[in-house]
Amino acid sequence: MFTGIVEETGIVREAHDNGDGRRLVVGADVVLDDVAMGSSIAVDGCCLTVTGFGADDRGAWFAADAVPETIDRTTLGGTAEGDSVNLERPMPADGRFGGHIVQGHVDAVTELEAVHEHLDGSRRLAFRLPDALSGQIVEKGSVALDGISLTVAAVDGATFDIAVVPHTLEVTTLGCRVVGDRLNVEADILARYVAGLAAAGRLPDERTGGQGEHD
Repeated sequence: MFTGIVEETGIVREAHDNGDGRRLVVGADVVLDDVAMGSSIAVDGCCLTVTGFGADDRGAWFAADAVPETIDRTTLGGTAEGDSVNLERPMPADGRFGGHIVQGHVDAVTELEAVHEHLDGSRRLAFRLPDALSGQIVEKGSVALDGISLTVAAVDGATFDIAVVPHTLEVTTLGCRVVGDRLNVEADILARYVAGLAAAGRLPDERTGGQGEHD
């Protein structure tokens, strides 16, 4: 489990298809403090397994393989050498819970549709609302974009807005995003469960306080 609090941004050193998906080699620092083979690291919100790591004259690095399903569902298929990516290790059992529950299982890909700059250095970003996440992204709810825990400022039809403070713009990749960029989206797991219960008719009935329809 992750929290959506990005620990650092890394630079993609290599990105190439390997026959069974796509292999990424990422230069990093903080997330490699306690790395081991098989460790999990979230790369732009995608939970990947470390398949190699080391250090050279360019600094420390780790390698991870993205399977075809991950390539199809996320932006990692288009990740290229030189790209910046958000990195986070899983939250330890005794760690602070600073964001919200992020599984590292991307639900869909969205597109940045508008950027509004504010005098205080913050920005309001408008994103396309993926059809599959209708009802799961709600005003004042949580959402993870490229692995960043954010609060939804507004939902308006086919778009949703995020208000981003200067610090987040500085320490994540959001600061360099432009209109047309594609980002990974993971809905809040609680919203996902509620939507699933509603679709199955298992939410309590407001009129009776009882359960919804069930077998």
